[in-house]
Amino acid sequence: MSAQEPQDPMDLTKAGAHEVHIEDVAPDPDKLPEVMVKAVEVHKYFGRNQVLKGINMEVRTGEVACIIGPSGGGKSTFLRCINHLEKIDAGQLSVAGELIGYKRKGDKLHEMKDKEVAAQRRSIGMVFQRFNLFPHMTAAENVMAGPVVVQKRNKSQVKTRAQELLSMVGLGDRGDAYPMQLSGGQQQRVAIARALAMDPDLMLFDEPTSALDPELVGDVLDVMKGLAASGMTMVVVTHEIGFAREVGDQLAFIADGVVADYGPPKDLLANPNSERLKNFLAKVL
Repeated sequence: MSAQEPQDPMDLTKAGAHEVHIEDVAPDPDKLPEVMVKAVEVHKYFGRNQVLKGINMEVRTGEVACIIGPSGGGKSTFLRCINHLEKIDAGQLSVAGELIGYKRKGDKLHEMKDKEVAAQRRSIGMVFQRFNLFPHMTAAENVMAGPVVVQKRNKSQVKTRAQELLSMVGLGDRGDAYPMQLSGGQQQRVAIARALAMDPDLMLFDEPTSALDPELVGDVLDVMKGLAASGMTMVVVTHEIGFAREVGDQLAFIADGVVADYGPPKDLLANPNSERLKNFLAKVL
């Protein structure tokens, strides 16, 4: 299938979409528990290599928690554990009060079946370093894929919502474009729209700007700032210290598999509690 001959063409400019504002995508916090993410002594091994050595962290509903730290310290691994893309080896991880990937029977935890884990992931949106868009689908088709295929939602309604979300991230006129026809920053904004199309309660971002040219970073961060202002609960692994300082409610410094420092970003960045964080900031600021 060529880029000019899509198998299922969709002219979303005729979908009758109304303007959507970024505040429309955040879930009602009154319908969610007070704590969205809770990690208790989370451990993770890759073979003999212990990557996470007892992560403890709590993210309240509506908060933006930013995670910084050196490469190889466990940041992305921990993020992937939140939606069970990586299985934890010890400890507990819960989202909205529900254990992720496991269910309790008596005093023991049993791993869920793949179908059950997939159902849990529907309420957790994730945006990766690399955009992971389907190259044979247009931007609009990428946004529609999850709601249509996974949630079995009405295609015409999803089509309208896709146009709304693309407009919200500044790409209302690029619904018919294929990923190869978009810049990296535009592809990442499509990826954000795709995650939001599933109406998640929680958004995870894994270094969402690290693969972008510097001049493309701002547009992606602006969308993320809008999401934060809307009340969306977010956990963001980032090297953008300015974003963490401006937008974050909490900042976790993960190094050597543990949360080595934690607190309000402005306070922590101005007065680190640990020598490890002081040394890290001296190198990156």
